[in-house]
Amino acid sequence: MTEPIDDVSKQAKDTGLLIHAASFTGYVFPLGSVLGPLIVWLMKRDEFEFANQCGKNCLNFKLSLMIYAMVSAILILIGVGVILLAALALLDIICTIIAIVKANDGIAYQYPLTIRFIK
Repeated sequence: MTEPIDDVSKQAKDTGLLIHAASFTGYVFPLGSVLGPLIVWLMKRDEFEFANQCGKNCLNFKLSLMIYAMVSAILILIGVGVILLAALALLDIICTIIAIVKANDGIAYQYPLTIRFIK
């Protein structure tokens, strides 16, 4: 599920950590959970391979969550959508915190339930 990358510099780890942490902007700005990591990833993906992997993993997860949230919003009509949306928000927070800790350790975290849009 997680693979350590050999010889990850402190700056690369910090960039990976920033990519994951930038996704919390989605709780303040609409689409911030995708735009925050996207901006950092686009700026640093060519500079650090570790940041490139973290960016792909984070963006794939956030895009997957957006799809799951849209389906859950539709399911509100039959009553289960509210519970699913709450579960998705909890999953987002927990997994993002785990990804931040793993990035600090130099490990490119593979989020669960992720559809691979960016390979």
